[in-house]
Amino acid sequence: MSNEPRGPRRRAVPQVDFLQPSGAPALYAPDSLAWQVFKNPISLFIGGITAVLLELAEERVRTGVWEHSIFPTDPLTRMQRTGLMTHVSVYAPVEVAEKLIRGVVAMHARVQGTTPKGTPYRANDPELLNWVQCTVSFGFMEAYAAFCRPLSEAQRDHFYRESMVSARLFLAHGAPQSLAEQRQQFERMRPHLEAHPIILQFLEIVQRTSALPLFLRPLQSTMVRAGISLLPDWLTERLGLQGKQWRLKSWEQRMLKTLGALFERVPLPNTAPTLASRRMGLPASYLYKRFTATAGEQPMASAQP
Repeated sequence: MSNEPRGPRRRAVPQVDFLQPSGAPALYAPDSLAWQVFKNPISLFIGGITAVLLELAEERVRTGVWEHSIFPTDPLTRMQRTGLMTHVSVYAPVEVAEKLIRGVVAMHARVQGTTPKGTPYRANDPELLNWVQCTVSFGFMEAYAAFCRPLSEAQRDHFYRESMVSARLFLAHGAPQSLAEQRQQFERMRPHLEAHPIILQFLEIVQRTSALPLFLRPLQSTMVRAGISLLPDWLTERLGLQGKQWRLKSWEQRMLKTLGALFERVPLPNTAPTLASRRMGLPASYLYKRFTATAGEQPMASAQP
């Protein structure tokens, strides 16, 4: 019996061809840090949890998400669409990525209203767009660094600069371009981040919705807590998530690191990263070969066996 929540009929998830047309470049080059970070299913799920928690802690973003998205009624489709959009932004041919991002921007243009506290909001507010982009970059990058492969501060700086390729298409022109700018943005938003019952509702939904591949599904609750573990300590306390039930145990952290390292070496067939590599004339295993990087440089994947 399915443990997915009952609700309206599920919406369709768009289909994207990451394999064709042959040779079509993506927004990011195959040797980019983005192609490395977004290939790993461990960091993708964990980082997504971190990003959404940061977003839901902000009153205007929270209201916009909960009142204008299908997440409360059809969370699986919403998570699948978000995951697809993440991969499209990194691996899909440029024309496909730009078209789908334009669609998201147009949809956001229609999202506006007033929060329960009476604060007006609109989804395309530059401050909110910059915050959402900041949370996305922070969540995925820190999850990758914590559970897949360590990153230096210089590599983090590079990742933020690199992310502007897609950030500008999402109209997030003021998104952080360095680790220092990310920290400054967190401090600016700090007074606006707060606990709310919707945050606990979100955590309850993602723990009971079968959002992971079958072989990772038993670890879903653990990975949710891993996402919480990446939040700044002051925010974890403010959101009331410092309790034992939300804490990631040391052995669980070690287990996730082992899995994260495994998926750095083992390609998953017919996924966006492997298909995009093949589209660019590279082996499907391109992103999973051993690579080297000098201190402070982004990693360069080797296509050599």
